[in-house]
Amino acid sequence: MVEETIFAAFREIGRDLFLRGLVSSHGGNMSVRTPQGICITRTRCMLGRITRNDVVEADAVGPGPNDSLASSELIVHRAIYRSTGAGAVLHAHPPHATLLSMVRDALVPIDPEGCSLLQKVSIVSVDRTVAAGSPESTGAVSEALRAYGIVMLKKHGSFARGDTLEDAYMLTSCLEASSFYLYRLQGL
Repeated sequence: MVEETIFAAFREIGRDLFLRGLVSSHGGNMSVRTPQGICITRTRCMLGRITRNDVVEADAVGPGPNDSLASSELIVHRAIYRSTGAGAVLHAHPPHATLLSMVRDALVPIDPEGCSLLQKVSIVSVDRTVAAGSPESTGAVSEALRAYGIVMLKKHGSFARGDTLEDAYMLTSCLEASSFYLYRLQGL
């Protein structure tokens, strides 16, 4: 059974992601590291309306009995936890950041908050026929997150790490705001 404080964080951050337009109705996923392994959102759950059944306990290294219930990007989350000291991982599809990732190699904010929190956001690229939860994308994303708190997977979305889901959400929200400013001022 998932702890109440963990479930509350999933529910609040999931709702905020959806209301802010950082995920579609069934897009994105998030996880937290626990002493027992990982708590991660279920595949295809609605982050804006998370229920207790939408949070799955998984082994940190896998494979495990709940892998088929967990997000299809569970292997990416596991790799990030192995590569970094993250306590939480958040994957979203911020629209302006995703759009800019289609034509840029990095996102360098021009607004004060983005400059302070993000400095530069790396955009990692894998073969466009490769799924986001593939071994190729797993390696590229987890490697980039060693140096950065948030990265973009080209044409797909962001992966952020933090001590908590709130930390990862702050980076994701800041990335989208900075990307909006870049798009409006500089275009593609």
